[in-house]
Amino acid sequence: MFQRALICTDFNDGIYRLAQFVPSLVAGGFKSLVFFHNVSVDGEREIPRDSPELLEKPRQRLQTLLRDVPSDIDVTVEVQMGRASESILRLAKKHQSDVIFLGSPTRTLLEEKLFGSTTANLAEKTTIPIVILRPQLVSTYTTAELKLRCAHLFRYLLVPYNGTQGGKSLLKKIHQQVKNNPNSVLERVRLLWVVDESVRRELRGNNPLKQAEQELDQLQSELAALNLVVNTTVVEGNPLTEILKTAETHDIGAIAACSSNLGGVLKWSAPSLTREILRSSWHPVLFFPA
Repeated sequence: MFQRALICTDFNDGIYRLAQFVPSLVAGGFKSLVFFHNVSVDGEREIPRDSPELLEKPRQRLQTLLRDVPSDIDVTVEVQMGRASESILRLAKKHQSDVIFLGSPTRTLLEEKLFGSTTANLAEKTTIPIVILRPQLVSTYTTAELKLRCAHLFRYLLVPYNGTQGGKSLLKKIHQQVKNNPNSVLERVRLLWVVDESVRRELRGNNPLKQAEQELDQLQSELAALNLVVNTTVVEGNPLTEILKTAETHDIGAIAACSSNLGGVLKWSAPSLTREILRSSWHPVLFFPA
């Protein structure tokens, strides 16, 4: 689906290990990779003007991991000092990245509010899709497992859909990504409609399951025109629970999510299924900002 990735690591998230699997990332469709480490700076101190020694060590660490790099891919190492979210936005523009990789631990609302989140900041500010990987998993994958994960990350997507504008926007973005990339590796999409059991029955319509199946059948035909295998599932239950259960059952590569809230997907005041997926899912999440 993507060709130009900005892969960000703080060396505590396991994401730096992806530098060892450039051939697998190439098999996953990438043509250009930028590996980035940000040297954090205390917000109360002035950023040092000349600190090459602080930048050189992480640069060498990333360079050492880059083995067996194919000749037909552009690989760059960037190490900068400053605020991580600002550096990422600047580098994504510089390298024309079409996706950003981040390692983000699962968090509760309170933890995110107290300690902050680079992912949350970027989700508010960027228009570039973000791939969120869990450090706890990436750090424990064996070499063979991570090699396969890098190659197959975007081959099978789970797409939650419930007929809302957000769901329609998500499908439109996926459609555009595949159509605009002749080398897209996306092979299969599973559309999942969860009829929310918490919504009063009189507000769901006469036959919500049947109506959902009919709408998904139409969407299935549209996506199949892109030479994708499209499966559909309609269930009744708790949306977050059913999404995570479906991802586990069907061997999903990543869960796609999208924000249609221009006011910000991660605002504290309003409930959001997308926000809960970003915080809770142990599966990789492919997030499309509004």
